[in-house]
Amino acid sequence: MSDALTRERSAAVDAARAAGERVRYWYERTYTVAEKGPDNPLTQADLEANAAIQDIISRTFPDDGWLSEETRDSPERLAKRRVWIIDPLDGTKEFINRIPEFCICIGLVEDGVPILGVGYNPAREELFVGSVGSGLTLNGAPAGVGNQSDLGSARILASRSETARGEWHAYEHELRIELTGSVGYKLALIAAGHADATFSLTPKNEWDICAGTALITCGGGIVTDRFGAPLRFNRPDTRLPGIIAANPALHTRIVELLQRHGEL
Repeated sequence: MSDALTRERSAAVDAARAAGERVRYWYERTYTVAEKGPDNPLTQADLEANAAIQDIISRTFPDDGWLSEETRDSPERLAKRRVWIIDPLDGTKEFINRIPEFCICIGLVEDGVPILGVGYNPAREELFVGSVGSGLTLNGAPAGVGNQSDLGSARILASRSETARGEWHAYEHELRIELTGSVGYKLALIAAGHADATFSLTPKNEWDICAGTALITCGGGIVTDRFGAPLRFNRPDTRLPGIIAANPALHTRIVELLQRHGEL
């Protein structure tokens, strides 16, 4: 393991586990669900997980920038070379419905490029950790993306909400689609070779995909926007135009698939 990001990895893992304790606490309890916007719920677990992460990261790296789904954004981060990008509970709808497919997502970018990612599913006790120079681990064991190259045989993870809206209908006869929860969790599973690919033509926020992008990159895969362009983070507009995430061979196949369907 490289020593370059040892402190960052340690702090991110500690923060993820601290957030996981709060998420586990609320998982089997009764709580109030607020609505930040249409189809965008918020629970006490989101807020307490965010506070736990921010406490550890801000104390350990006070000079770094901060961007989180559950913290009011500040333009100060745009002047920082290093920025922590956080989704304290990606998959709140799954959490509310007791579907154990949510993920605490902690990413670190330097000059817009993800260099560290931690994804933690406290319901399934799955801890994904990746950093530049150190590769990827799942619960401490080395892991990486799979080697599937046949798109028709690949396990393609799809969003429940996107599927319900009909956004995957055009691909159902060509792909082996598996409905899975949060995008952060989907990316972590792909990074560790427990699934092969995902894509979305729906815009994503930076906090949804930053940690997962780092994990897949460290696991030997590729994450781009829906047009195949590299992703850059810590931008004024946090919305990114969809994603394609897979190993290198499948990434090419998905780009070709979207071209055939006139999406690119």
